[in-house]
Amino acid sequence: MDVQDRFAGLTEFVTTVRLGSFAAAARELGVTGSAVGKSVTRLEARLGTKLLHRTTRRLTLTGEGQIYLDACQRILDDLDGTELAMASGRDTPVGTLHLNLPAAFGRRHVMPILLELTAQYRHLDLSVMFTERTANVIEEGIDLAVRIGALGNDADLTARRLGTQRLLICASPDYLARHGAPRSPEELTQRDCIIGWRRVPRPVWLLKDTAGGEVAQEVKVRHEFSDGEAILAAALAGEGLAQLPDWLIEKELAAGALVPVLEECAGAEMPIHLVWPSSRYEQPRLRIVIDALAAAAQLPGSGFTPGSRARA
Repeated sequence: MDVQDRFAGLTEFVTTVRLGSFAAAARELGVTGSAVGKSVTRLEARLGTKLLHRTTRRLTLTGEGQIYLDACQRILDDLDGTELAMASGRDTPVGTLHLNLPAAFGRRHVMPILLELTAQYRHLDLSVMFTERTANVIEEGIDLAVRIGALGNDADLTARRLGTQRLLICASPDYLARHGAPRSPEELTQRDCIIGWRRVPRPVWLLKDTAGGEVAQEVKVRHEFSDGEAILAAALAGEGLAQLPDWLIEKELAAGALVPVLEECAGAEMPIHLVWPSSRYEQPRLRIVIDALAAAAQLPGSGFTPGSRARA
């Protein structure tokens, strides 16, 4: 397919969605409404799918239209960023950066850094999804993700290790007064445990064995929450035992609102990485955010236990 043909209708489609009608898009593009409508129709025919639902009152995106719009917007953002960087002769972050962050960690330790950057760079925009699910960075159009846990082998992704988080098992004094502290890891199969989003079929917690290695210990589930702060709230309410990262419960431990248990086998660690699609050219907005998060990870109170430097 000719490159010019491949991009035919893209501008008309994006402008129509942004302004809400063919007529408004035509005025901005300096053509007729009929010409814009025909361009979008030809684009739909080439793609073999309907992008817009048309009524006499309004236009709305189809599911396929939303997916295509997101892809088009990323292409246009990349072009804007590249052209501005070339015109200015320097790295200028511009356009929208799409991020995928773990919920509690992202809110507490990543968002403050991102907002500092957007205050400094007024043309840097953010689109952030908070989830404990491991998103497919390539298929979902994600520019940058924070991953907690071991990484798989993926040649399409580049990773930079920021550090680790240390896991502790804890409960409220009220829960321990009613049920007592577990005396061995095996007791976790009989206790009320509050777990996070499950990556494996069996509910397990990572513990340290006598040799200092890590083992997966099965636990009995009472509650399952996809957000670390929800797990913390349930533990504080005396609902059961929870395994949580040290950065999340530091204040509660210091105040005595939570008490650590099974300390001899707790303390397993999980790596924290930044991951992004491998490409020949990294947009300035991506590089600036990566460097800012890597620098922040070395500071006290960042939420990252110092880890080995990057592979990138």
